[in-house]
Amino acid sequence: MFFLKEGVKKMVQLENAIMSTNTAIPVETETSTELDFENLSSPPFPGRRNGDRRNTNRRIFDRKNIKKITVVIPALNEEQAIGLVIKEIPINELKKMGYEVEIMVIDNGSKDKTRYIANSHRAKVIVQPIKGYGNAYKAGFANATGNIIATGDADLTYPFNDLPKIIKKMEDENLDFITTDRLTNLQPGVMSRTHYFGNRLLQLITKILFGLPCKDSQSGMWIFKRSIWDKLNVKSSGMPFSQELKIEAYKNGFKCAEVPIAYRTRVGEVKLSTLKDGLGNILHLIKKRIFNWWI
Repeated sequence: MFFLKEGVKKMVQLENAIMSTNTAIPVETETSTELDFENLSSPPFPGRRNGDRRNTNRRIFDRKNIKKITVVIPALNEEQAIGLVIKEIPINELKKMGYEVEIMVIDNGSKDKTRYIANSHRAKVIVQPIKGYGNAYKAGFANATGNIIATGDADLTYPFNDLPKIIKKMEDENLDFITTDRLTNLQPGVMSRTHYFGNRLLQLITKILFGLPCKDSQSGMWIFKRSIWDKLNVKSSGMPFSQELKIEAYKNGFKCAEVPIAYRTRVGEVKLSTLKDGLGNILHLIKKRIFNWWI
């Protein structure tokens, strides 16, 4: 009985931590990590002389200065699209720009082959057992090793092949946070009318309540410096995570921009409920605005 009580207590503490903070979240990972030379207590190559440590230290120093991007993709039963999504990430082009690339798929409780397909495409798979769009991203951000984070859904709607030009804009203009606009160049039939007008309504409410200049407050593709994440007070564990992340980035004075993208029809089953999720996002905006008035 004692062990049962302790187990329940730890689960409650874990859930509260995920819902309220941006700190690291203990999750299950399904791929091996790279050997961390920096934290080894003994030389990584025992057969070498101590004098060779100079070369090892030089490699460690060089590695610290390598640019790296982590692509974080939350997924829930996306076996039809996840392989295509990973293939679309322009790894070679990003490497030519000087970036190492880490692809991280956050499995949020899939019952199909999502995690196995992602693993077979050499993505790092992290299992986040606590459901929620925001919870999945928090697990991903906590485990990301890149100094730049890029995001997008696992349903092939977002054009990951745009990453090089978006990152170039970030470098050229020294931006901290870039979000994307799905609505300006939206093609007919890609998004249902109710979903489209729901997005427009949420964008308007967000602008009125917070002065957010975005044309698309709900887009799920963002590119930002990893260093700003710990400075953002993003509490949402569900769908409002997207709008709250943008609000926090702009509100905290980070240098932000928005770029239009060619949004596409999703592959696989639609999971978003326009009415339920839309009302939930509106309620979240009102609560956040009221809370901000009181602090």
